[in-house]
Amino acid sequence: MGLRDLYDFSLIENEAEKMVIDELEKQLAPELLEDNEEWIMDLATYALNHLKPAYSVTLLGKMYAHSLEEGKYAAEVRKMVAEAIKKIPRT
Repeated sequence: MGLRDLYDFSLIENEAEKMVIDELEKQLAPELLEDNEEWIMDLATYALNHLKPAYSVTLLGKMYAHSLEEGKYAAEVRKMVAEAIKKIPRT
């Protein structure tokens, strides 16, 4: 029996992913959010590939991840999302 049979790894969440999606909504005009799935996904992927992951699974981990939203990490998320928007052309 493997680990995947023993444990529910779907409980692990990358808090950076949530932050990047929220930041994309903040930085992009509302009309750019619709009918641009491939571009939006490319933007999110670019930003996530340039950020340190922030995984959580426990309540304590989620509390720590929540603190990331106000510090240096949040600034890095904003920077990477802005960079993605500049570098990746709309499709």
